Amino acid sequence: MKNILFSSLVILFSMSALAQQYELKGIVSRKGEPLSGVTVYVSEEKEGTQTNDLGEYRLVLSEGDYTIDFVFGNRKSYEVNLTEDQILDVDFGDAEEVLGEVFLRSIRVDADSPITFSNLSNEEIESRNLGQDIPILMNYLPSVVTTTDAGNGVGYTGIRVRGSDATRTNVTINGVPYNDAESQGTFWVNLGDFASSTENIQLQRGVGTSTNGAGAFGASINILTDRYSEEASAEVANSYGSFNTHKHTAKFNTGLFNDHWDFSGRASLIKSDGYIDRADSELKSYFLQGAYVADNTLVKAIMFGGKQRTYQAWNGIPGDVLDTNRTYNPSGEYTDEQGNIKFYDNQTDNYQQDHYQLLWNQKYDTNWSSNLAFHYTYGRGYYEEYEEDANLNSFGLSNFMANGEEVTTSDLVNTSWLDNHFYGTTFSLNYKNSKVDAILGGGWNRYDGDHFGEVIYTRFARNNDPLEPFYFNNAVKTDFNIYGKTTVSITEKLAMYGDLQLRTISYEATGPTEELEVFNVNDSFSFFNPKFGFTYQFNKAHQLYGSFARAHREPVRRDYEAAISNNKPNPTEEKLNDYELGWRFNDSKTQINANLYFMDYKDQLVLTGQIDNEGAALRENSDESYRLGLEIDATFRITDYLSIRPNIALSRNKNIDFLTIVDDEQVNIGDTDISFSPSIVGGNMIQVNPLKNLRINWLTKYVGEQYMSNIEAESSELDDYLVNDLNIQYTWDNAPLFKEVLFTGLVNNIFDEKYISNGYYDDGYVAYYPQATINFLAGVTLKF
Repeated sequence: MKNILFSSLVILFSMSALAQQYELKGIVSRKGEPLSGVTVYVSEEKEGTQTNDLGEYRLVLSEGDYTIDFVFGNRKSYEVNLTEDQILDVDFGDAEEVLGEVFLRSIRVDADSPITFSNLSNEEIESRNLGQDIPILMNYLPSVVTTTDAGNGVGYTGIRVRGSDATRTNVTINGVPYNDAESQGTFWVNLGDFASSTENIQLQRGVGTSTNGAGAFGASINILTDRYSEEASAEVANSYGSFNTHKHTAKFNTGLFNDHWDFSGRASLIKSDGYIDRADSELKSYFLQGAYVADNTLVKAIMFGGKQRTYQAWNGIPGDVLDTNRTYNPSGEYTDEQGNIKFYDNQTDNYQQDHYQLLWNQKYDTNWSSNLAFHYTYGRGYYEEYEEDANLNSFGLSNFMANGEEVTTSDLVNTSWLDNHFYGTTFSLNYKNSKVDAILGGGWNRYDGDHFGEVIYTRFARNNDPLEPFYFNNAVKTDFNIYGKTTVSITEKLAMYGDLQLRTISYEATGPTEELEVFNVNDSFSFFNPKFGFTYQFNKAHQLYGSFARAHREPVRRDYEAAISNNKPNPTEEKLNDYELGWRFNDSKTQINANLYFMDYKDQLVLTGQIDNEGAALRENSDESYRLGLEIDATFRITDYLSIRPNIALSRNKNIDFLTIVDDEQVNIGDTDISFSPSIVGGNMIQVNPLKNLRINWLTKYVGEQYMSNIEAESSELDDYLVNDLNIQYTWDNAPLFKEVLFTGLVNNIFDEKYISNGYYDDGYVAYYPQATINFLAGVTLKF
């Protein structure tokens, strides 16, 4: 039987090899700028691909006549007689406007905008999508620094842009806010393998354009999920790698049927033991989408979510242990009755999050269109901890008598819960003609979350009634924003941009927390955020742009908790004036983007270097501070088979006349470096295509020295590091039984660098988050 099956496969392969095949490739652009994420497919066969971040596409087809469709909101079609390898470049500059997938149009920008941005295409995501989280996939973009608690990019991961952490980065999914309303953080661990349902990602650095949800103080990340498809398809992807990391993904798409309907979905499982001891993860996730398509209407109903279980690794590794055991994890450590050191096996974080989105994109005529979205997110989960010699009263338990003595402590296990609902709407109305592109948009969102804790085990003490919370705190946050933005072409070369946003926030919290007997907050804010800019097109190759943006940002829950704990007034809102001046150069072989920025802050909430008991970074207001920098990124197409994409960010990040406490007295220690803000961040990608179906990427990342505190303490300094990765991808077109088989390999940290990307500093105590030494991931994707 095995011989028959083998022989059949050989015959199938031989027959497919007999058909003469040719390559059709080219670059899709608009006004000289490459377009990523353009759908390119063969009309007769509904078979196709998408352009990468350089605007490049490639189809391998048998000899014959074809109609090639290019779709990017607009549509262009070309008749091709393929009798040899051909190059077909497409310019979308004069394409007729038709309805497309433009749910992010109101908050995204393009090369005509005075906003500094980078795009990450579906193709680049796919080439390294082997289980690591989205921040890790974005690691090589300009000014980006990433970190991961488990050390290998699976589980809890973080991202900083221009020195600003994730709580200051606005994240939207299809234009819907994703940041947690209270902490303003983004927890990708709750959406395992979300990259497999991501069409493309845009990173805007600085304040950027007006958007929905949390204010952007360092960057904004706009994610577009999978678009509807004209053709039916299915795929199965499996990968395996170091630290027993494995990912299993299954996807399907019905393609359009009855000319209007398309349904698609994904289910994924990721597991990893992690580089750090016991930092294991189990991430289950799903994505379901139904789309209705008509000439002027596109409606999507989307459900996605995930359930995660991760062993806690957020406490870091004490500095005095690092040299002898850089994978040591203190979480869950306790001493048994015989004096033996053990680790609690369920010191875990457990959370489930489900998202529901209803998106409606309507085109009314050649000038008018609108977007309307309704969303709801339900999140619930807990983290479980073993507490050694815990104070009974702190956990709502009574002291008791034993052997004639009062007992006030006991070993116990407690859970800290979060149960929340987040819902609202976003909307935009767009008018566009040859001279004016105007958008009126906004959103209303409400968050309602319960925080409570339970003691589920005590070694000695009498427990309370089962599941009786020892604290309960409710928080409600409402966020409303409305904005109007317009780009006007003054001349053929000069365009002016204006953007006005009004945002109001109210936040109320009542009841005790695990650390505080009373946590009552009733605060509100009203922000006016104007933005102005221009672009000047000297010629087809050279463009100058500049912008000014005013931004405000409210404190997060932990800022209030820290203030109450230290008997300080409520934290104040942050204020920022962001000045950007940039130059773009683009021709057939070279693209260069260079920009200067000056971000002038008032009351910036800078990281103190400390963390709370959940591993979240603590912050404090710095009166005056700034970030001044130069960012350059480029693409050089050396040959058809070789391209180089370097980037570098040079910056100066300073607190002015920084105040700190020394011997219980407030002292001005002058200008200091802002914590976690390296002055040099660089990256590079060397892409080689030695064969039609083989792509090799050499990825390099450099991060300069940085302090974990704002007082420039020598012991709080993180060393610089240089890391190199090797990414190999081979595509087997028209494989027997499959449309395509994709082989992907990734060797991370190929030179075995022992580096540290993150840590914390608490009054002289130092802990670190070391990252994995050399490790690998390899995967196979079968496309039907």
